[in-house]
Amino acid sequence: MSEQVFRFLAVESWAEFWWVIIGLGGQLLFTARFLVQWIASERAGRSVVPMVFWYLSIGGGLVLFAYAVYRKDPVFILGQSMGIFIYARNLWLIHAERRRDAT
Repeated sequence: MSEQVFRFLAVESWAEFWWVIIGLGGQLLFTARFLVQWIASERAGRSVVPMVFWYLSIGGGLVLFAYAVYRKDPVFILGQSMGIFIYARNLWLIHAERRRDAT
C-alpha cells in the first residue's frame, strides 16, 4: 500500500512523504483563506477581507516556505518569502489602525 502512495506522490522515503503532507497542509490553508473571504463577502453583500484571511495567508505561506526550503526550490522560496512579508505587513497595518482608532 505505501509503495502505491509513494509512487502517486512521487516520493521515495517517509521523510519526503511527510514533507508532501506538510506542503498539502499549507496549500489547504491557502484554500481556506479564499473560502473565508468569499463567505464573508457574500454575507456582507460586498467585497470583504476578514482578519482571519491574513492569518491563514501567513500560516499557509510559512508552511509552504518550509516545504519549498526542504525541496530546495529557489523560485518557490522567493515567491513564498515575498508573500509572507506582504501578509505580515497587512496585519501590522490593520493592528496599527485599530490601535489608533482605540485612542
